[in-house]
This record gives sequence, structure tokens and C-alpha cells, in this order.
Amino acid sequence: MNVLVTGIKSKPVYAPLRADTQGRYHLMLGAGMANLALRRVLAELEAADPAALARTRVLCLPAGAADAAADAAAASDAATDPLRHLGLLELHRFGDIPALLAQFRVILEKSLMGTRLYVAGPESFIGLAMKIALEFNLNKDEIRAEQMGSLARRVFCVHCRNTSEEVRTNIVRCAGCGRWLLVRDHYSRRLAAYMGVMVDAEAPGEIPAIREVYV
Repeated sequence: MNVLVTGIKSKPVYAPLRADTQGRYHLMLGAGMANLALRRVLAELEAADPAALARTRVLCLPAGAADAAADAAAASDAATDPLRHLGLLELHRFGDIPALLAQFRVILEKSLMGTRLYVAGPESFIGLAMKIALEFNLNKDEIRAEQMGSLARRVFCVHCRNTSEEVRTNIVRCAGCGRWLLVRDHYSRRLAAYMGVMVDAEAPGEIPAIREVYV
């Protein structure tokens, strides 16, 4: 039985980050393996308009929790952190995603016209950042995103409205209601999650093979 639904247009499509030199202010968010993407954009800004770096904020998270302390220590030492020498308006490294997103929200509350947003990292992180950006009415021309690292999904159960985090399989048991959910490609930007629907609704107890597909 083939229960997977493909080709759904709501599934996000990402492209490599590129600097938008038409922007007056630049806000960059990164998690996990995002450093390469963020440094690429910073290099492009520096080459095109060095003065733009003084109007650029970078909020980032280290690749692993075990590296958080060392990364934070490096960030506080201008001699060991190459980004410090760029003269950025703000460079802030965080120990977890909630703290980063909280600061992101604070910055958006004060952001000015002409701000460009760049987001790089796992898809689940991108989704959460995009959800906040939409709350502040940023439009698609002002946002760029590049998926890097894990493809694990946030899955929203359409039956009990619970959200499961870090889902790597095509079928997952909902932590809220216990139903077995098919992870669809249908994506909600408002919820920052993929939709999960009961996989055995028509044939109770018949669960297709569970495979790890979002790695």
C-alpha cells in the first residue's frame, strides 16, 4: 500500500543564501551547520558594500549542545572569533533555540523598513523562524532561507492538534492522542509544521512499514 503523497505545492523549497544588497539592514539567524551559509552572505556584503556590515545582526546557535560553552567563550573573545572583526552591529551566540527566537522577536519589534532576513539551519528551525517573521508581516521578498543539516520534521496532528518534534520517520505515533500518523508533505507556515493524519483510519490496525526518511 502506497500511502505517501508527493508533489504537494505547500512543501517548502529552499535555495542557497545570497546577499540582497538592496536591503538597508540585514538580520541573520543560524543553527547547526549554518555557519558556512552565513559567512557566505557576510562575505558578499563585505565585497559589495562594507558599510552594510555595521547594519547587520547575526544570531546563531552552535552545531551541538556539547559545544555551547566553548562556542560562547569563543564569542566573547574578539581575538578568537573571526566574525568579531567584521564590525557587525550585533553578534550573539545562544545556548538553545528558544533563547535565540526570543531575541529574534525582540529585534523584529524594533526593526525598520528595508530589513532583510536570512535563515539557515535544519528545516524545523527555519519553520519556527518563519512563523515569527510572518507574525511581523515580513513578505517573501524580504526573507531568504537555506536548509542545512537535519531534515527532521515538526508534525502537527490534525486530530488532537498536538505537535511532535524531530520526527524522522514516515509514520509516527502522536504523543498527544496516540494515533499513528502519516507524515504528509503538506506544510503549514502558520503552524511551522507538516500535517500528520491517521494512517489506519480506513483499516484500523493496519500500519504500513515505518521507515526513517527524514535524516
